[in-house]
Amino acid sequence: MKYLLYCIAFISLNAFAQEKYLTKTGTVSFEASVPSFEEVKATNQSVTAILNSENGEFAALVLVNGFRFKNALMEEHFNENYAESDTYPKATFKGVIDDFNFSDIKQNTALTISGELNFHGKTKILKSIPVKTVKTNETIEISGTFKAYASDFDIKIPKIVSNKIAETIDVSFDFKLSKK
Repeated sequence: MKYLLYCIAFISLNAFAQEKYLTKTGTVSFEASVPSFEEVKATNQSVTAILNSENGEFAALVLVNGFRFKNALMEEHFNENYAESDTYPKATFKGVIDDFNFSDIKQNTALTISGELNFHGKTKILKSIPVKTVKTNETIEISGTFKAYASDFDIKIPKIVSNKIAETIDVSFDFKLSKK
């Protein structure tokens, strides 16, 4: 009898399990370039993200030292002096896609996402960030852009380079998530 109850509980839990979509190869890029100076741009192509298709909850995890720059010295300065990736090794986003209905997503469905971005030990609330969603067979793609500010995350830009690095940072993301 006890075995039967365990089997029923297991089957019930699986029947009501929420479908999740996952990637470990998402991309997050940022650019803080200023005209007439060297490009300040980096990309991380090893971002983990998960989407709950039942309610639109979304989360992403970025290992900060995974950002790659064209210039190795710039990458070193980013990790040591600005992002302090030894002290703050991860950046996270936890939020929800607003008005999310999985069955309504087709090609190029425009939605918004809101949530909390944590970077450099500071949390910033992001509201109604436009995202493009595309659903095909067993995958869903979520992409978009937003602006962040170094000062929101207590990142100090020394005066000697302040005219070479923008205070406003353009962030873009692209996640191709597969059914888990």
